[in-house]
Amino acid sequence: MQEHVATGERPGAVGGPSPAAELAADPAGFSPDAAIAEAREHIARLTSATPTPGLRGEEALRLLDHHDEAMACLENLADTAQLVAAAHPDAEQRAAAEAASRQLTGVATELCLDQDVYRALNALDVTDQDAATRHHLRRTLEEYRRSGVDRDPETRARISRIRDELVTIGQEFDRNIRADSRVALLPPEALDGLPPDYVRAHPPGDDGLVRITTDFPDFMPFQTYAHDGAARETLWRLFRERAHPANTEVLHRMLELRHELAGILGHPSWADHVTADTMVGGAAGAADFISRLTEAAAPRVAHEYDALLARKRREDPAASAVHHWDVGYLEDRLKAERLTFDTRALRPYFEYTRVRTGLMALSEEMFGIAFRRRPDLPGWHPDVEAYEVLDEAGGLLGRIFLDMHPRADKFPHAGMFRMVNGKAGRRVPECALLCNLPRPGAEPALLLHSQVRTLFHEFGHLVHHVVGGHQPWHGVSGLTTERDFVEAPSQMLEEWTLDPETLARFAVHHETGEPLPAETVAALRASEEFGRGLAVARQLSYAALSLELHRGAPEDIDPPATERAALTTHTPFPYPEGVHLHLAFTHLNSYSALYYTYLWSQVIAKDLFTRFEAEGLPAPKSCRAYRDTVLAAGGSAPAAESIRTFLGRGHAFDAYRRWLNEDAAQRPLP
Repeated sequence: MQEHVATGERPGAVGGPSPAAELAADPAGFSPDAAIAEAREHIARLTSATPTPGLRGEEALRLLDHHDEAMACLENLADTAQLVAAAHPDAEQRAAAEAASRQLTGVATELCLDQDVYRALNALDVTDQDAATRHHLRRTLEEYRRSGVDRDPETRARISRIRDELVTIGQEFDRNIRADSRVALLPPEALDGLPPDYVRAHPPGDDGLVRITTDFPDFMPFQTYAHDGAARETLWRLFRERAHPANTEVLHRMLELRHELAGILGHPSWADHVTADTMVGGAAGAADFISRLTEAAAPRVAHEYDALLARKRREDPAASAVHHWDVGYLEDRLKAERLTFDTRALRPYFEYTRVRTGLMALSEEMFGIAFRRRPDLPGWHPDVEAYEVLDEAGGLLGRIFLDMHPRADKFPHAGMFRMVNGKAGRRVPECALLCNLPRPGAEPALLLHSQVRTLFHEFGHLVHHVVGGHQPWHGVSGLTTERDFVEAPSQMLEEWTLDPETLARFAVHHETGEPLPAETVAALRASEEFGRGLAVARQLSYAALSLELHRGAPEDIDPPATERAALTTHTPFPYPEGVHLHLAFTHLNSYSALYYTYLWSQVIAKDLFTRFEAEGLPAPKSCRAYRDTVLAAGGSAPAAESIRTFLGRGHAFDAYRRWLNEDAAQRPLP
């Protein structure tokens, strides 16, 4: 990986300086007025032309470009504002970003409901243009119709009001989760089983108690290694009670507004509306997919649950059930005892800085790119690292910003945040990764393998955004594919976290320099098979919760009861009374009814990976073809077409079914 530091003048960058650098340089906040004015100027040029129906050629492209640039002005700044609201350490700056996001989204809604804009676009004829342009205009017109542009003025005003309020409500929902980091006060013996570095990082306070937060670097190891079941339950319940009761009324209002909007737009529910333009084709299709996957996973789920219960009864012969807070610990114990694999033995080999560097080097080789560190580009916090992404000829492909460690009021999970959507010849794509991984310091920042997998997943989004961000139109660049395909490229990159050659790049013991032994990698791969069914079951419960909260009228939906039904139907664990996990379910804002897309994308990811398996990793030919036909395509074609081009056939369920069940059939479960 090219880790050298750039010196001298900044190279000429398509689209000018980084928005993140500009925002970081202005701690008082930023105004969207200039972006809105520029967007309105583009729209005025589009609508003043009053094109006659069937307008073709260069004039049609010029007018289409005015619309594309107008949306780019609004959406790029709105995306950056969402990042600042999620990650900036200054409360005033976060508030300014939220206000700007609301204003920008309001103007975008106004344009999408403007019949003059729609008529101007509908008059364009691009049938003689390239496929990306035809797809872009077709999808843009469909989105205008889906937005309600054909309704009467009173109805369009009502739609605009609802959408504006939804933005405000969504921001409040997310803010309540970000702000609610809770602390469990526990006796020091509750740390029995935790690795030594974790114990040293959590010394007793003056009251003799240790403090364990609900932040991921604390929460995940504790749930995996702590022997004390009561302590695990205490922390688990605190984690699942975040944003309660603050989000109770917020969520209710969100569901009300979404249902009202869906009805106005001619759909029986929000789930029907939001799934209408996805690969799955509608809410009924999503529900059928969840049912199909539940049935496929059921034998494995039952087998794995029985194994966990048998293991729990070794410590507690009277145990009658496995609870949610038992799963991580019992799975880890079974892997250590029956599969001779202790996940704690992996952590010394996954030091954060080495993992990050190794992942970036792997991405360079797989996708023909290079990363160049740019410490001169300011971020929004001292933790932020900036890089330019270069193509094989040294040209600028994009910029990325890594914000990898937890702090107060920061987005609490892991995610890729868009900042700039690229456009060939106009702007390079930019994005940021927000993670909550351990921070290097007095103690080494050692990762669980699950955290390594999460980092690979989010980096997959980053690469997709940058490589796919060079289409001729802003509206089809980057991650502008169908929502239920977006996760597939990132999920597929997770496969490399189980590849011995890949792990050999960076999995080195932080004290001895010893590479991760081959037999340990083999044990890791075997251990990954156990718990696979239960992991799918948990995802199915979240998918069902997300969908069912949005499939009816809010007055007929009881969110706690819907949560209970989703967990008891799709997981084998007793329902944990007294928690409200739906109130801290961040995806209910960003994904609404679409959480099923993680599983739908996973099915596609397993299918995509069959080509790499057939060639054998590192599979350079498949990597190049994948970059060119899937990643670089962005949203310029339906996802099914890109998949077909890469695989030479349509996507299928077979690879996922094999992954879910065949390995277990070949090797007895513990």
